[in-house]
Amino acid sequence: MKKGEKQEADSLRQKAEFLLNKKSVETNQQFSHNDTLKLIHELEVHQIELELQNEELRLAKEQAELSVDKYAELYDFAPSGYFTLSQRGEIIELNLKAAQMLGKDRQNLINHPFGFFISDLSKPVFSFFLQKVFFGQTTETCEITLLPGLNLPVYLHLSGIAENRKDNCLITAVDITERKQAEQELLIAKEHAEESDHLKSAFLANMSHEIRTPMNGVLGFAELLKEPKLSGEEQKKYIDIIQRSGTRLLGIINDIIDISKIEAGQMGASFSETNVNEKIEETYNFFKQQTNQKGIHFSCKTPLPSIQSVIKTDGEKLSAILTNLVNNAIKFTHSGSIEFGYVQRDGLLEFYVKDTGIGINRAQKEIIFERFRQGGRQLAENIEGTGLGLSISKAYVEMMGGKIKVESVEGQGSEFYFTIPYVTQNQGQVDNPDFLQAMEGSAQVNNLKILIAEDDETSDFLITNILSKNSHVILHAATGAETIEKCRSNPDLDLVLMDIRMPDISGLEATEQIRQFNKSVIIIAQTAFALSGDRAKATKSGCNDYISKPISRDELKALIQKHFRVKAAG
Repeated sequence: MKKGEKQEADSLRQKAEFLLNKKSVETNQQFSHNDTLKLIHELEVHQIELELQNEELRLAKEQAELSVDKYAELYDFAPSGYFTLSQRGEIIELNLKAAQMLGKDRQNLINHPFGFFISDLSKPVFSFFLQKVFFGQTTETCEITLLPGLNLPVYLHLSGIAENRKDNCLITAVDITERKQAEQELLIAKEHAEESDHLKSAFLANMSHEIRTPMNGVLGFAELLKEPKLSGEEQKKYIDIIQRSGTRLLGIINDIIDISKIEAGQMGASFSETNVNEKIEETYNFFKQQTNQKGIHFSCKTPLPSIQSVIKTDGEKLSAILTNLVNNAIKFTHSGSIEFGYVQRDGLLEFYVKDTGIGINRAQKEIIFERFRQGGRQLAENIEGTGLGLSISKAYVEMMGGKIKVESVEGQGSEFYFTIPYVTQNQGQVDNPDFLQAMEGSAQVNNLKILIAEDDETSDFLITNILSKNSHVILHAATGAETIEKCRSNPDLDLVLMDIRMPDISGLEATEQIRQFNKSVIIIAQTAFALSGDRAKATKSGCNDYISKPISRDELKALIQKHFRVKAAG
């Protein structure tokens, strides 16, 4: 009851006592009837007022209790954590969210040091924050890392202010773990993007060098060949340099095309019978002169007999992998030895290339099979190559159903291993039983009537010179329509070199039309695209075989030998 209300009640009580006393006094004096009625009315009014005041008090009490319940509910189930801490950092009170952040039941956290849950790196930050809260007059903030029982870091943003008496402080904690993780992911993505941009920039700069260097050899020595009175030895030397430079330039172009096809999903494996011993020997012969010039001991091992070394795999990709790995070994080995070969193990052939070169450190081993790397180095170093060889090799190995790995000690050398399934012709997996004989026979194929379907004059001139000794008649066609017409008017043609891309009618469409009236002529498709699926498209259209540009004389001769060996033998 308020003070004014108490005074009013006391006054009324005094009046009532006075009236009672008056009645008890033996006196003849009597109150008037009106005075009595008035006093009774006042008492009744005041009684009603008291009842109303009691009802108001009851409602106010209920409202206060309801507010306390709502506050407690809001406090307990708030999305932020609320702590009341002592000056020593002990937990005096906390809500359910705060207990959840610490990973324990609320009742078990009372009087427990809050700093117990803070990571070591965050403890100095929190200690300084707590000092500023108790000795300052404004709200202070900080960010800390918790290590609760789940062993997963929880990042909190704290806001704190001291209570009026400064015995305790009130802390609001907001979980910013998702934000921190997003920031870290963005940072990692930014670093990767910057690294990728750096690698691409380095790659483009290196490509400029890699392309211009062999091009300089091609154009420069082609110009020197025009000089009069060159000796035969000088001419041969210049031609050899042009050929080596052209081969190097072609390798660079092939690497770029291959990695593009791999990333576009346009590269696949083409399985056929392959003599792995021959692939090893071809690689050995190709690099033997180069290792001799560097003074490196170079050796290869082929433990399986020839008949067991014919397996079902992608021979072209196997050659490319061996070439990449051996070339890398030579590039990074300045003395000592290089050995490569294979062993049979658990239904697999495990190929290896071992060198005593500069080796690879542990950090570089993690990225060695990524694009634009060279032996784990970025392309900034003055080392010849595109940095794509190992990435391409890894993709090829996986397409063939195998795996690739590297073992290395920096300064002592490296060992590369890759596996491919070992399925021999004795296991019934061979499509062409006469595969080993496909390229046999040394008799020269002569007196062929050949049609060269080619719209590029330089390519036409090159093929004409390559085939001059194999033919007695060479015809030429520059369009698809002309090719069809010359095949129709020359039914005795032995061979057609069909360029896939020609004006008006493509080479594949021309082949389909030719097969309608001539099914016996040998048609070899030739293309500068060399995309995945070209061989299959050529075969489907009716071509007997396929060769990609730039055309190798030996490869073209081998294809002719393959398709005309019976005629040559006769």
